[in-house]
This record gives sequence, structure tokens and C-alpha cells, in this order.
Amino acid sequence: MSERKARGVGLATVSETGQTLDVWYPRPYLGDQPNESDAELIEKLSQIEGRDDGRGVNRTATVVTIDLDESARSTADAYLRLHLLSHRLVKPNTINLDGIFARLPTVAWTTEGPCAVEDFENTRMRMRLSFGHPIHLLSVDKFPPMVNYIIPSGVRIADGAKVRLGAYLAPGTTVMHAAFVNFNAGTLGACLIEGRVAQGVVIDDGSDIGGGASTATTVSSQTGKQISLGKRCLLGANSGLGIALGDDCVVEAGLNLTAGTKVSVLPHAGVAPTAEGYFAEPVVVAASELSGVSDVIFRRNSQSGRVEALPRAGKEIKLPATSRINP
Repeated sequence: MSERKARGVGLATVSETGQTLDVWYPRPYLGDQPNESDAELIEKLSQIEGRDDGRGVNRTATVVTIDLDESARSTADAYLRLHLLSHRLVKPNTINLDGIFARLPTVAWTTEGPCAVEDFENTRMRMRLSFGHPIHLLSVDKFPPMVNYIIPSGVRIADGAKVRLGAYLAPGTTVMHAAFVNFNAGTLGACLIEGRVAQGVVIDDGSDIGGGASTATTVSSQTGKQISLGKRCLLGANSGLGIALGDDCVVEAGLNLTAGTKVSVLPHAGVAPTAEGYFAEPVVVAASELSGVSDVIFRRNSQSGRVEALPRAGKEIKLPATSRINP
């Protein structure tokens, strides 16, 4: 049994069939002991409890305690894990999210709140009659927008629908209109997000994901390892990333750098002289061998077409001691 626990007092939306559609936890916290503010929060949420005939759901106050090292056991459990991430109480990839998709139902997210997908057209009619105005269906998905549950302090989000509940956004982060941030992903410092941040990807302070750029998930990565960006990195516009970057790295605009991409390593910003005085051909390796290395510029040579790794100005590529690449 793990000692890492979390607890939350929430308001659940339950369908007519007894399925929990979502749970809102205004003030989740770590630990398994009741908080002194729990009673006050339960009293407030109990005032919102009741039947919503238009949507065909019941609103019910609930108290949930979970083990962060075990997989989610219910929808309420899964929603508490997502809240903990977006409330910055836990960082991405630090709690067990195995099987979370199976615990999250597909929900019809409307301007009036979550509804069951089953028989939604009849629900739409009831809502129209009950509320007296057209109902806007925002999405049919397992994950709702984060901003409908929590707005982290110190962030800018141009389009709330593009950031899922469960995203972790540090103060100083800006998420632009065309960006997307998945659950269990996000930033550890002030960053500019203009592209796609996939599940499991963590971006450190001062980095920039350019417009149209995309990061691969750990699941889709060829290495199976976590993909991340270190401090002060730039992922150029319309580029792709399938490895981890160290600090102060750049991926050229338009370059799709997968784990298996063949990269010519130029550790001295050009070919290195041999003992005989000739210039040696650069070592060609899979990009995965440069995963986590700092001070690297990844570019495509416009004349030869090959992908190259060069050190940033005034820097050198410091390869791991176990690397087979010999500068």
C-alpha cells in the first residue's frame, strides 16, 4: 500500500443510468486526512446538489481519497488525478495514470454542462424546452477543457478548448490560439506554446514550441522513453520532435526529428581533421543517441539534404560517456 495519497471534496454529475460523467474538485489536496475546510466545502456543494431535468442528470457532492501509485479505480478517482495535475499539486509523469481512458466515459460537453452521449437528441430537445434557447454542443470527448474546472495563476490561454483538464501549466506560460496541450503534459516554467504538446511531454523554463510544431507521445516514440525539452529550447515552426532535448537546443523549422532519424554529428561545427591531416566524414547516428544532449542545433543541410547536429555558437556538444560517437 502506497503512502502517497490525495483527497478531494467534489461535485459529481451522474446520468440517469448511474454513470458518473464528471467530477469538479474545487480544492483538492495531498494526503488522506480530512482538511479543516472540507466541512465548509461540503456544505457549499450540497447547495448545488439536485436534479437537472433538462440534462437528465443528478448533481451529487462526494468525498474521494485515492492512492497515487495505484491505477484509477473509478471516474471520480480519475478526475481527481487530472485535477491534481492542473492544480500543480503533482507534476506530469509522477503519478499512476494507467488505465485512465477506461475510467473516463465519453461525454457530450454542452454550454449547459456535461450530458450522456446515449439518446442525446432527446436530451437536446428536453434542454431546449427547459432552458428556452439553442444548446451548443462543444465536443464529444473523454476530456473536458481545463479552464472549465481550474484556471492556474499566472498563465495566458488564448483558446480554452485547446488545453485539456490534466495539463500542468507553470506561471508565465502562454498558450496561443492554434496550440494544444494534452493531459499529463505541460510546462515547468515560463514558456510560449504555439504548437502541440502531447501526453507525457514536459517543457522546461524559457522554451518555445513554434507554430505548427508537434511533439510525439511516449507511446508513439520509437524509443519508448519520455520526450521532453530542457531549458531555453526552440522547436521551430512546423517541426516534429521524437527525442528528448537537453538545455539550449534548437530544432530547425520544418524538420521532423524522430528517434530513428539519421543524424550527421558535427561536434566542432564542421568536419573534424584526422591524424593524417585530412577531414573526416561526420559520424552518422540515430537521433535517439543524442537524446538529452544540450547545446545542439538540429538542421537539414539545404544542399545535401542530410540532417545535421551542430553545437550552438561558443558551445560544444557534450556527449554522454557511454556514447559510441567519438568526436
